[in-house]
Amino acid sequence: MQAEKKGLWQVHAAVLLMGFAGLFPKWIPLPAPVLTWGRVFSSALILALVLAVQRQRFFPKSRKDCLWLCAAGAVLALHWSTFQGSIQVSTVAVGTLTFSTFPIFVTFLEPVLFHERLRPSSVVTAAVMFCGVLLIVPRFELGDRMVQGVLLGMVGSLTYAVLSLINRRMGRTCSGTQTAFCEQAVAAVLLLPVLIFDRPQVTAQEVGLILLFGSVFTALAHTLFIVGIRFVRVQTAGVISSLESVYGIVLAALLLGEWPTSREVMGAVIILGAAVASTLLAARPHKHPAQSADS
Repeated sequence: MQAEKKGLWQVHAAVLLMGFAGLFPKWIPLPAPVLTWGRVFSSALILALVLAVQRQRFFPKSRKDCLWLCAAGAVLALHWSTFQGSIQVSTVAVGTLTFSTFPIFVTFLEPVLFHERLRPSSVVTAAVMFCGVLLIVPRFELGDRMVQGVLLGMVGSLTYAVLSLINRRMGRTCSGTQTAFCEQAVAAVLLLPVLIFDRPQVTAQEVGLILLFGSVFTALAHTLFIVGIRFVRVQTAGVISSLESVYGIVLAALLLGEWPTSREVMGAVIILGAAVASTLLAARPHKHPAQSADS
């Protein structure tokens, strides 16, 4: 019971830290790919230290697993670049809410990649979430910054869905810390050309914020989440994870003065409500005429 309570606090703390992460693209005026490089580089250094202390391998033994992690690192680089770009061109609310719609893509990708049946309830959830996204968009003009933010956010959502499915596969053979380190190290290497071509002028304050972003609000947050979910029910962890957008929106209002519009609030209720409902339904046993195929 004590372990469950500790795990619960760890998951809550991790999700709160992840909510703070949505503010850094506003605080650090650097192009999203440059910011992403700083984030993954500093995070990978911290995770490497954790692996060294725990005397774990930095890379998996299997060549196939290494190739999967390289692919995941490329997807991660694109995911965080588009997610942070979404926040920069629009608002924290738009960026975090569109990110929360990744179950839409998981719904249709998971059956293909893992040969699982497509559940009608998942299709309904995806449709409801998409309606929530449409509600956020004030007008459908590509020149509108909110529309650009939603489009970038949806790309970030799609890439996160792909990343989560790869991580599901990697969970069978690699530890969470090893997976996170490899993905972020690969992303850092792939994003190096950005520094060469962009040549950003970075102040000492921005360097400090980037290090804080990568160490506390990325490496620590993800490590806490990975450790905590070992003692928390999947259903509970899923519901708590839905709070990331809520934390992000509230913190943006308090610290950035970005108060959500009525449309964003309604969209948030629909998207997050669908996410919580989907998590609760997924945790229920599914019955089949003979024997549940999902049990």
